[in-house]
Amino acid sequence: MPPFNGRMEKLMNIDDLMAPGKHPIRVAQFGTGNFLRAFTDYMIDVANEAGVFDGDVVMVKQVPGSGPDRLAAQGGQYHVILQGKQDGKIVDEVRTVTAVRGTVNPYTDYEAYQALARLDTLRFLVSNTTEAGIVYDETDKFDALPAATYPGRLVQFLYERWQAFNGDPEKGLIILPVELIEDNGKALKACCMKFIDLWKLDEAFKKWVEEANIFTSTLVDRIVSGKSQSMSEKFPEDSMYVVAEPFGLWIIASDKDISGEFTLAKAGIPVIFTDDLKPFRERKVRVLNGTHTAMAMISYLCGVDIVADAMADALLRKYIDYVSYEELAPAVPQPIEETREFADEVMERFENPFLNHKLLDISLNSVSKWRARDLPTVCDTLAAGKNPKVLVFSLAALLAFDTIAEDKDGQYYGKRPDGSLYPIREDRKVVEAVQVKSEDDVKRILSDESLWGTDLSGLSKQVYASLTAIRQDPRAAVEALLA
Repeated sequence: MPPFNGRMEKLMNIDDLMAPGKHPIRVAQFGTGNFLRAFTDYMIDVANEAGVFDGDVVMVKQVPGSGPDRLAAQGGQYHVILQGKQDGKIVDEVRTVTAVRGTVNPYTDYEAYQALARLDTLRFLVSNTTEAGIVYDETDKFDALPAATYPGRLVQFLYERWQAFNGDPEKGLIILPVELIEDNGKALKACCMKFIDLWKLDEAFKKWVEEANIFTSTLVDRIVSGKSQSMSEKFPEDSMYVVAEPFGLWIIASDKDISGEFTLAKAGIPVIFTDDLKPFRERKVRVLNGTHTAMAMISYLCGVDIVADAMADALLRKYIDYVSYEELAPAVPQPIEETREFADEVMERFENPFLNHKLLDISLNSVSKWRARDLPTVCDTLAAGKNPKVLVFSLAALLAFDTIAEDKDGQYYGKRPDGSLYPIREDRKVVEAVQVKSEDDVKRILSDESLWGTDLSGLSKQVYASLTAIRQDPRAAVEALLA
Protein backbone atom coordinates (compact mmCIF):
# COMPACT_ATOMS: atom_id res chain seq x y z
CA MET A 1 0.00 0.00 0.00
CA PRO A 2 1.59 3.32 -1.05
CA PRO A 3 2.44 5.64 1.87
CA PHE A 4 0.97 9.10 2.03
CA ASN A 5 3.42 11.54 0.48
CA GLY A 6 2.56 14.63 2.51
CA ARG A 7 2.35 16.88 -0.55
CA MET A 8 -0.42 19.05 0.98
CA GLU A 9 0.28 20.14 4.56
CA LYS A 10 -2.38 22.84 4.77
CA LEU A 11 -5.38 24.24 2.98
CA MET A 12 -4.36 25.59 -0.40
CA ASN A 13 -3.31 29.15 -1.09
CA ILE A 14 -2.88 30.87 -4.46
CA ASP A 15 0.68 29.65 -4.99
CA ASP A 16 -0.41 26.06 -4.33
CA LEU A 17 -3.13 26.34 -6.97
CA MET A 18 -0.75 27.61 -9.59
CA ALA A 19 1.96 25.01 -8.93
CA PRO A 20 2.26 22.26 -11.57
CA GLY A 21 1.37 18.69 -10.63
CA LYS A 22 1.23 15.24 -12.18
CA HIS A 23 -2.22 16.11 -13.53
CA PRO A 24 -3.71 19.54 -14.24
CA ILE A 25 -6.48 20.74 -11.92
CA ARG A 26 -9.63 20.16 -13.93
CA VAL A 27 -12.28 19.64 -11.25
CA ALA A 28 -13.55 22.00 -8.56
CA GLN A 29 -15.52 20.03 -5.99
CA PHE A 30 -18.00 21.90 -3.82
CA GLY A 31 -18.23 19.56 -0.86
CA THR A 32 -15.73 17.44 1.06
CA GLY A 33 -17.85 14.65 2.52
CA ASN A 34 -17.57 10.87 2.57
CA PHE A 35 -19.81 10.30 -0.44
CA LEU A 36 -17.86 12.50 -2.84
CA ARG A 37 -14.57 11.02 -1.68
CA ALA A 38 -15.83 7.45 -2.10
CA PHE A 39 -17.61 8.16 -5.37
CA THR A 40 -16.44 11.09 -7.52
CA ASP A 41 -12.83 11.34 -6.34
CA TYR A 42 -12.43 7.56 -6.42
CA MET A 43 -13.71 7.41 -10.01
CA ILE A 44 -11.46 10.25 -11.15
CA ASP A 45 -8.48 8.56 -9.52
CA VAL A 46 -9.22 5.31 -11.38
CA ALA A 47 -9.61 7.20 -14.66
CA ASN A 48 -6.32 9.06 -14.09
CA GLU A 49 -4.48 5.80 -13.51
CA ALA A 50 -6.03 4.33 -16.66
CA GLY A 51 -4.79 7.33 -18.64
CA VAL A 52 -8.23 8.37 -19.88
CA PHE A 53 -8.90 11.55 -17.87
CA ASP A 54 -5.78 13.42 -16.69
CA GLY A 55 -7.21 15.73 -14.06
CA ASP A 56 -6.90 16.49 -10.35
CA VAL A 57 -9.56 17.74 -7.94
CA VAL A 58 -9.55 20.74 -5.64
CA MET A 59 -12.14 20.63 -2.88
CA VAL A 60 -14.04 23.73 -1.79
CA LYS A 61 -15.26 23.75 1.80
CA GLN A 62 -18.98 24.43 2.10
CA VAL A 63 -19.42 24.73 5.86
CA PRO A 64 -17.53 27.27 8.00
CA GLY A 65 -15.19 25.70 10.51
CA SER A 66 -15.56 22.08 9.32
CA GLY A 67 -13.00 19.62 7.83
CA PRO A 68 -11.15 18.45 5.88
CA ASP A 69 -8.10 19.86 7.67
CA ARG A 70 -7.27 16.24 8.55
CA LEU A 71 -7.11 15.44 4.85
CA ALA A 72 -4.58 18.23 4.36
CA ALA A 73 -2.41 16.68 7.04
CA GLN A 74 -2.44 13.45 5.02
CA GLY A 75 -1.13 15.04 1.86
CA GLY A 76 -4.57 14.97 0.27
CA GLN A 77 -4.53 11.17 0.19
CA TYR A 78 -6.86 8.67 1.82
CA HIS A 79 -8.07 5.11 1.36
CA VAL A 80 -11.31 3.92 -0.22
CA ILE A 81 -12.26 0.43 0.91
CA LEU A 82 -14.79 -1.31 -1.34
CA GLN A 83 -16.40 -4.31 0.33
CA GLY A 84 -19.44 -6.37 -0.51
CA LYS A 85 -21.00 -8.77 -2.96
CA GLN A 86 -21.06 -8.17 -6.69
CA ASP A 87 -22.30 -10.71 -9.23
CA GLY A 88 -22.40 -13.27 -6.45
CA LYS A 89 -18.72 -12.80 -5.56
CA ILE A 90 -17.14 -11.21 -2.49
CA VAL A 91 -15.24 -7.99 -3.19
CA ASP A 92 -12.72 -6.64 -0.69
CA GLU A 93 -10.45 -4.00 -2.27
CA VAL A 94 -8.44 -1.02 -1.04
CA ARG A 95 -7.38 1.96 -3.13
CA THR A 96 -5.20 4.91 -2.12
CA VAL A 97 -6.80 7.93 -3.79
CA THR A 98 -4.28 10.52 -4.99
CA ALA A 99 -6.47 12.66 -7.26
CA VAL A 100 -7.23 15.31 -4.62
CA ARG A 101 -4.71 18.12 -5.09
CA GLY A 102 -5.90 20.20 -2.19
CA THR A 103 -8.62 22.23 -0.51
CA VAL A 104 -9.61 25.89 -0.51
CA ASN A 105 -11.67 27.53 2.19
CA PRO A 106 -13.68 30.52 0.96
CA TYR A 107 -14.55 31.41 4.55
CA THR A 108 -10.94 32.02 5.56
CA ASP A 109 -9.19 32.63 2.22
CA TYR A 110 -11.58 34.07 -0.32
CA GLU A 111 -8.68 35.05 -2.54
CA ALA A 112 -7.70 31.40 -3.01
CA TYR A 113 -11.33 30.65 -3.88
CA GLN A 114 -11.21 33.33 -6.57
CA ALA A 115 -7.87 31.99 -7.82
CA LEU A 116 -9.44 28.58 -8.31
CA ALA A 117 -12.19 30.19 -10.40
CA ARG A 118 -9.53 31.82 -12.57
CA LEU A 119 -7.61 28.60 -13.18
CA ASP A 120 -7.19 28.10 -16.92
CA THR A 121 -7.26 24.27 -16.77
CA LEU A 122 -10.54 24.08 -14.84
CA ARG A 123 -13.40 22.46 -16.77
CA PHE A 124 -15.68 20.58 -14.36
CA LEU A 125 -17.51 21.51 -11.17
CA VAL A 126 -19.04 18.80 -8.98
CA SER A 127 -21.16 19.50 -5.92
CA ASN A 128 -22.83 17.67 -3.07
CA THR A 129 -24.20 20.21 -0.62
CA THR A 130 -27.08 17.91 0.53
CA GLU A 131 -30.69 18.19 -0.55
CA ALA A 132 -30.98 21.45 1.41
CA GLY A 133 -28.03 23.02 -0.41
CA ILE A 134 -29.72 23.97 -3.68
CA VAL A 135 -31.86 26.81 -2.40
CA TYR A 136 -32.67 30.41 -3.31
CA ASP A 137 -32.64 32.93 -0.47
CA GLU A 138 -33.38 36.51 -1.41
CA THR A 139 -31.57 37.74 1.72
CA ASP A 140 -28.25 36.38 0.43
CA LYS A 141 -25.72 39.05 -0.58
CA PHE A 142 -23.31 39.21 -3.52
CA ASP A 143 -20.83 41.23 -1.46
CA ALA A 144 -20.76 38.59 1.30
CA LEU A 145 -17.44 36.75 1.10
CA PRO A 146 -18.63 34.13 0.53
CA ALA A 147 -22.40 34.14 -0.07
CA ALA A 148 -24.49 32.18 2.41
CA THR A 149 -26.06 29.76 -0.08
CA TYR A 150 -24.37 27.29 -2.41
CA PRO A 151 -26.02 28.73 -5.57
CA GLY A 152 -24.92 32.17 -4.40
CA ARG A 153 -21.33 31.01 -3.94
CA LEU A 154 -21.47 29.37 -7.36
CA VAL A 155 -22.60 32.63 -8.97
CA GLN A 156 -19.67 34.43 -7.29
CA PHE A 157 -17.33 31.72 -8.59
CA LEU A 158 -18.65 31.93 -12.14
CA TYR A 159 -18.61 35.75 -12.09
CA GLU A 160 -14.94 35.73 -11.15
CA ARG A 161 -14.23 33.31 -13.99
CA TRP A 162 -16.25 35.35 -16.49
CA GLN A 163 -14.31 38.48 -15.58
CA ALA A 164 -10.91 36.74 -15.63
CA PHE A 165 -11.41 35.41 -19.16
CA ASN A 166 -13.32 38.41 -20.53
CA GLY A 167 -16.43 36.35 -21.18
CA ASP A 168 -14.63 33.74 -23.30
CA PRO A 169 -17.31 31.15 -24.18
CA GLU A 170 -14.62 28.43 -24.16
CA LYS A 171 -14.04 28.97 -20.44
CA GLY A 172 -17.47 27.92 -19.24
CA LEU A 173 -17.74 24.90 -16.94
CA ILE A 174 -19.52 21.57 -17.05
CA ILE A 175 -21.46 21.54 -13.78
CA LEU A 176 -22.35 18.18 -12.23
CA PRO A 177 -24.45 18.49 -9.06
CA VAL A 178 -25.09 15.16 -7.30
CA GLU A 179 -27.52 16.44 -4.65
CA LEU A 180 -30.40 13.98 -4.37
CA ILE A 181 -33.19 16.15 -5.69
CA GLU A 182 -35.09 15.69 -8.92
CA ASP A 183 -33.54 17.52 -11.89
CA ASN A 184 -30.77 18.83 -9.65
CA GLY A 185 -29.00 20.61 -12.50
CA LYS A 186 -32.10 22.47 -13.62
CA ALA A 187 -32.88 23.41 -10.02
CA LEU A 188 -29.33 24.70 -9.46
CA LYS A 189 -29.36 26.71 -12.68
CA ALA A 190 -32.72 28.25 -11.81
CA CYS A 191 -31.39 29.39 -8.43
CA CYS A 192 -28.27 30.87 -10.04
CA MET A 193 -30.35 32.82 -12.55
CA LYS A 194 -32.51 34.21 -9.75
CA PHE A 195 -29.42 35.41 -7.91
CA ILE A 196 -28.04 37.03 -11.08
CA ASP A 197 -31.31 38.94 -11.41
CA LEU A 198 -31.51 39.74 -7.68
CA TRP A 199 -27.97 41.08 -7.61
CA LYS A 200 -28.44 42.97 -10.91
CA LEU A 201 -25.31 41.48 -12.44
CA ASP A 202 -24.27 42.16 -16.04
CA GLU A 203 -26.58 40.91 -18.78
CA ALA A 204 -23.49 39.72 -20.65
CA PHE A 205 -22.56 37.59 -17.64
CA LYS A 206 -26.08 36.17 -17.46
CA LYS A 207 -25.86 35.21 -21.12
CA TRP A 208 -22.43 33.61 -20.55
CA VAL A 209 -23.77 31.52 -17.66
CA GLU A 210 -26.70 30.47 -19.84
CA GLU A 211 -24.77 29.65 -23.00
CA ALA A 212 -21.15 28.85 -22.07
CA ASN A 213 -21.83 26.61 -19.06
CA ILE A 214 -23.49 23.20 -19.11
CA PHE A 215 -25.69 22.41 -16.11
CA THR A 216 -26.19 18.64 -16.10
CA SER A 217 -28.74 16.74 -14.03
CA THR A 218 -27.42 13.59 -12.42
CA LEU A 219 -28.42 10.53 -10.47
CA VAL A 220 -25.80 8.82 -8.32
CA ASP A 221 -25.88 5.53 -6.46
CA ARG A 222 -23.40 4.07 -4.01
CA ILE A 223 -23.87 3.15 -0.37
CA VAL A 224 -21.12 4.63 1.80
CA SER A 225 -21.04 3.33 5.36
CA GLY A 226 -19.60 4.63 8.59
CA LYS A 227 -16.23 3.90 10.11
CA SER A 228 -15.55 0.79 12.19
CA GLN A 229 -13.06 0.12 14.94
CA SER A 230 -11.46 -2.73 13.01
CA MET A 231 -10.95 -0.59 9.92
CA SER A 232 -9.61 2.33 11.96
CA GLU A 233 -7.09 -0.05 13.50
CA LYS A 234 -6.13 -1.30 10.03
CA PHE A 235 -5.46 2.26 8.79
CA PRO A 236 -4.25 4.12 11.89
CA GLU A 237 -2.49 6.80 9.82
CA ASP A 238 -5.66 7.60 7.86
CA SER A 239 -8.48 9.41 9.65
CA MET A 240 -10.23 10.16 6.36
CA TYR A 241 -10.70 6.65 4.95
CA VAL A 242 -14.12 5.72 3.63
CA VAL A 243 -15.84 2.35 3.30
CA ALA A 244 -18.31 1.79 0.48
CA GLU A 245 -19.98 -0.97 -1.48
CA PRO A 246 -18.51 -2.06 -4.83
CA PHE A 247 -21.64 -0.99 -6.71
CA GLY A 248 -21.51 2.51 -8.12
CA LEU A 249 -23.53 4.23 -10.82
CA TRP A 250 -23.45 7.79 -12.18
CA ILE A 251 -26.15 8.73 -14.68
CA ILE A 252 -25.77 12.12 -16.35
CA ALA A 253 -28.31 14.00 -18.46
CA SER A 254 -27.45 17.19 -20.33
CA ASP A 255 -28.59 19.25 -23.30
CA LYS A 256 -25.14 18.89 -24.87
CA ASP A 257 -23.14 15.69 -25.22
CA ILE A 258 -20.26 15.77 -22.70
CA SER A 259 -19.20 12.13 -23.01
CA GLY A 260 -16.21 13.12 -25.13
CA GLU A 261 -14.84 15.30 -22.30
CA PHE A 262 -15.99 13.54 -19.12
CA THR A 263 -14.31 10.31 -20.12
CA LEU A 264 -14.49 8.23 -16.93
CA ALA A 265 -16.46 5.48 -18.68
CA LYS A 266 -13.40 4.67 -20.80
CA ALA A 267 -11.82 3.28 -17.62
CA GLY A 268 -14.73 0.87 -17.17
CA ILE A 269 -16.39 3.15 -14.62
CA PRO A 270 -20.21 2.89 -14.63
CA VAL A 271 -21.07 6.34 -16.02
CA ILE A 272 -24.14 6.50 -18.27
CA PHE A 273 -25.05 9.48 -20.43
CA THR A 274 -28.72 9.94 -21.28
CA ASP A 275 -31.24 12.56 -22.31
CA ASP A 276 -33.82 11.39 -19.75
CA LEU A 277 -33.10 10.65 -16.10
CA LYS A 278 -36.69 10.00 -15.12
CA PRO A 279 -36.84 6.21 -15.73
CA PHE A 280 -33.58 5.66 -13.84
CA ARG A 281 -34.63 7.92 -10.98
CA GLU A 282 -38.08 6.37 -10.72
CA ARG A 283 -36.62 2.88 -10.44
CA LYS A 284 -33.96 3.79 -7.90
CA VAL A 285 -36.16 5.93 -5.67
CA ARG A 286 -39.05 3.50 -5.62
CA VAL A 287 -37.21 0.17 -5.39
CA LEU A 288 -33.96 0.91 -3.55
CA ASN A 289 -34.82 3.95 -1.45
CA GLY A 290 -38.45 2.87 -1.07
CA THR A 291 -37.42 -0.52 0.32
CA HIS A 292 -34.93 1.10 2.68
CA THR A 293 -37.58 3.40 4.13
CA ALA A 294 -40.26 0.71 4.29
CA MET A 295 -38.02 -1.70 6.21
CA ALA A 296 -35.91 0.55 8.43
CA MET A 297 -38.27 1.53 11.25
CA ILE A 298 -40.00 -1.82 11.69
CA SER A 299 -36.68 -3.70 11.58
CA TYR A 300 -35.23 -1.42 14.24
CA LEU A 301 -38.27 -1.87 16.47
CA CYS A 302 -37.80 -5.63 16.02
CA GLY A 303 -34.35 -5.32 17.61
CA VAL A 304 -32.13 -5.16 14.51
CA ASP A 305 -29.55 -2.39 14.07
CA ILE A 306 -28.12 -2.68 10.54
CA VAL A 307 -29.45 -3.52 7.09
CA ALA A 308 -27.42 -6.71 6.62
CA ASP A 309 -28.77 -8.17 9.87
CA ALA A 310 -32.33 -7.41 8.80
CA MET A 311 -31.65 -9.26 5.56
CA ALA A 312 -30.36 -12.26 7.55
CA ASP A 313 -33.47 -12.34 9.77
CA ALA A 314 -35.93 -14.83 8.22
CA LEU A 315 -39.08 -12.93 9.18
CA LEU A 316 -37.78 -9.50 8.21
CA ARG A 317 -36.34 -10.86 4.95
CA LYS A 318 -39.80 -12.16 4.05
CA TYR A 319 -41.19 -8.68 4.76
CA ILE A 320 -38.45 -6.97 2.73
CA ASP A 321 -38.87 -9.31 -0.25
CA TYR A 322 -42.62 -8.78 -0.26
CA VAL A 323 -42.51 -5.00 -0.20
CA SER A 324 -39.78 -4.87 -2.84
CA TYR A 325 -40.96 -7.52 -5.31
CA GLU A 326 -44.73 -7.49 -4.79
CA GLU A 327 -45.50 -3.82 -4.15
CA LEU A 328 -42.68 -1.47 -5.16
CA ALA A 329 -41.23 -3.13 -8.28
CA PRO A 330 -44.56 -3.69 -10.09
CA ALA A 331 -45.40 0.01 -9.74
CA VAL A 332 -42.30 1.18 -11.65
CA PRO A 333 -43.30 2.24 -15.19
CA GLN A 334 -40.73 -0.01 -16.87
CA PRO A 335 -40.75 -3.62 -18.10
CA ILE A 336 -41.26 -5.75 -14.99
CA GLU A 337 -38.39 -8.08 -15.94
CA GLU A 338 -35.91 -5.18 -15.88
CA THR A 339 -37.27 -3.87 -12.60
CA ARG A 340 -37.09 -7.30 -10.96
CA GLU A 341 -33.48 -7.66 -12.12
CA PHE A 342 -32.76 -4.30 -10.51
CA ALA A 343 -34.52 -5.49 -7.33
CA ASP A 344 -32.30 -8.61 -7.34
CA GLU A 345 -29.26 -6.35 -7.50
CA VAL A 346 -30.62 -4.23 -4.64
CA MET A 347 -31.15 -7.32 -2.47
CA GLU A 348 -27.55 -8.40 -3.08
CA ARG A 349 -26.37 -4.94 -2.06
CA PHE A 350 -28.49 -4.99 1.10
CA GLU A 351 -26.94 -8.36 2.03
CA ASN A 352 -23.46 -6.81 2.03
CA PRO A 353 -21.83 -8.33 5.14
CA PHE A 354 -19.16 -5.62 5.30
CA LEU A 355 -21.24 -2.45 5.34
CA ASN A 356 -22.26 -1.16 8.73
CA HIS A 357 -25.37 0.54 7.27
CA LYS A 358 -27.30 1.62 10.33
CA LEU A 359 -31.08 1.61 10.31
CA LEU A 360 -31.04 4.70 12.52
CA ASP A 361 -29.21 6.54 9.75
CA ILE A 362 -31.91 5.53 7.27
CA SER A 363 -34.57 6.78 9.73
CA LEU A 364 -33.33 10.38 9.40
CA ASN A 365 -36.22 12.62 8.25
CA SER A 366 -38.39 9.54 7.78
CA VAL A 367 -41.64 11.42 7.17
CA SER A 368 -40.31 13.32 4.16
CA LYS A 369 -38.52 10.19 2.94
CA TRP A 370 -41.68 8.05 3.15
CA ARG A 371 -43.60 10.74 1.29
CA ALA A 372 -41.02 10.92 -1.53
CA ARG A 373 -40.14 7.24 -1.77
CA ASP A 374 -43.17 5.15 -0.79
CA LEU A 375 -46.24 7.35 -1.07
CA PRO A 376 -46.23 7.43 -4.92
CA THR A 377 -46.45 3.62 -5.01
CA VAL A 378 -49.21 3.65 -2.37
CA CYS A 379 -51.23 6.13 -4.45
CA ASP A 380 -50.66 4.23 -7.71
CA THR A 381 -51.60 0.90 -6.12
CA LEU A 382 -54.76 2.29 -4.54
CA ALA A 383 -55.72 3.88 -7.86
CA ALA A 384 -55.41 0.43 -9.45
CA GLY A 385 -57.90 -0.93 -6.92
CA LYS A 386 -55.34 -2.89 -4.90
CA ASN A 387 -54.23 -2.72 -1.27
CA PRO A 388 -50.50 -1.99 -0.70
CA LYS A 389 -50.73 -3.63 2.71
CA VAL A 390 -47.01 -3.74 3.52
CA LEU A 391 -46.37 -0.12 2.52
CA VAL A 392 -49.36 0.99 4.59
CA PHE A 393 -47.96 -1.10 7.46
CA SER A 394 -44.62 0.69 7.00
CA LEU A 395 -46.42 4.00 7.55
CA ALA A 396 -47.81 2.64 10.81
CA ALA A 397 -44.28 1.52 11.75
CA LEU A 398 -43.05 5.07 11.08
CA LEU A 399 -45.65 6.47 13.47
CA ALA A 400 -44.72 3.85 16.06
CA PHE A 401 -41.04 4.66 15.65
CA ASP A 402 -41.68 8.41 16.04
CA THR A 403 -43.68 7.96 19.26
CA ILE A 404 -42.08 10.16 21.92
CA ALA A 405 -40.94 8.32 25.05
CA GLU A 406 -38.64 11.03 26.47
CA ASP A 407 -37.52 14.58 25.75
CA LYS A 408 -33.97 15.24 26.92
CA ASP A 409 -31.85 18.31 26.17
CA GLY A 410 -33.99 19.27 23.18
CA GLN A 411 -33.87 15.77 21.65
CA TYR A 412 -36.90 13.48 21.40
CA TYR A 413 -36.33 9.79 22.09
CA GLY A 414 -38.38 6.74 21.23
CA LYS A 415 -38.33 3.44 23.10
CA ARG A 416 -37.75 -0.07 21.81
CA PRO A 417 -39.70 -3.02 23.26
CA ASP A 418 -36.61 -3.90 25.34
CA GLY A 419 -36.79 -0.49 27.02
CA SER A 420 -33.73 1.03 25.32
CA LEU A 421 -34.00 4.58 24.02
CA TYR A 422 -33.10 5.82 20.55
CA PRO A 423 -33.01 9.35 19.08
CA ILE A 424 -35.90 10.27 16.81
CA ARG A 425 -33.99 11.93 13.98
CA GLU A 426 -36.76 14.15 12.72
CA ASP A 427 -37.63 17.85 12.90
CA ARG A 428 -39.19 18.50 16.31
CA LYS A 429 -42.31 20.07 14.83
CA VAL A 430 -42.84 17.06 12.59
CA VAL A 431 -42.41 14.67 15.52
CA GLU A 432 -44.94 16.62 17.55
CA ALA A 433 -47.37 16.57 14.62
CA VAL A 434 -47.38 12.76 14.31
CA GLN A 435 -48.07 11.71 17.90
CA VAL A 436 -50.89 9.16 18.17
CA LYS A 437 -53.05 8.34 21.16
CA SER A 438 -56.28 7.43 19.36
CA GLU A 439 -57.67 6.56 15.95
CA ASP A 440 -58.83 10.16 15.66
CA ASP A 441 -55.20 11.25 15.94
CA VAL A 442 -54.31 8.96 13.03
CA LYS A 443 -57.10 10.44 10.93
CA ARG A 444 -55.92 13.96 11.76
CA ILE A 445 -52.31 13.11 10.89
CA LEU A 446 -53.12 11.35 7.63
CA SER A 447 -55.36 14.18 6.47
CA ASP A 448 -52.57 16.74 7.02
CA GLU A 449 -51.51 17.60 3.48
CA SER A 450 -48.56 19.63 4.76
CA LEU A 451 -47.02 16.30 5.82
CA TRP A 452 -48.01 14.08 2.90
CA GLY A 453 -49.00 16.37 0.05
CA THR A 454 -52.37 14.62 -0.13
CA ASP A 455 -55.20 13.40 2.10
CA LEU A 456 -54.50 9.85 3.33
CA SER A 457 -57.27 9.72 5.93
CA GLY A 458 -58.93 6.86 4.02
CA LEU A 459 -56.15 4.64 5.38
CA SER A 460 -56.79 5.61 9.00
CA LYS A 461 -58.40 2.37 10.20
CA GLN A 462 -55.77 0.19 8.53
CA VAL A 463 -52.88 2.30 9.84
CA TYR A 464 -54.29 2.50 13.38
CA ALA A 465 -54.83 -1.26 13.55
CA SER A 466 -51.24 -1.90 12.43
CA LEU A 467 -49.87 0.78 14.76
CA THR A 468 -51.67 -0.80 17.73
CA ALA A 469 -50.27 -4.23 16.83
CA ILE A 470 -46.73 -2.88 16.40
CA ARG A 471 -46.85 -1.15 19.78
CA GLN A 472 -47.89 -4.42 21.41
CA ASP A 473 -45.31 -6.65 19.68
CA PRO A 474 -43.48 -5.61 16.50
CA ARG A 475 -42.43 -9.11 15.41
CA ALA A 476 -45.89 -10.56 16.01
CA ALA A 477 -47.33 -7.67 14.00
CA VAL A 478 -45.07 -8.52 11.05
CA GLU A 479 -45.97 -12.20 11.31
CA ALA A 480 -49.70 -11.40 11.29
CA LEU A 481 -49.27 -9.05 8.33
CA LEU A 482 -47.51 -11.64 6.20
CA ALA A 483 -49.75 -14.53 7.26
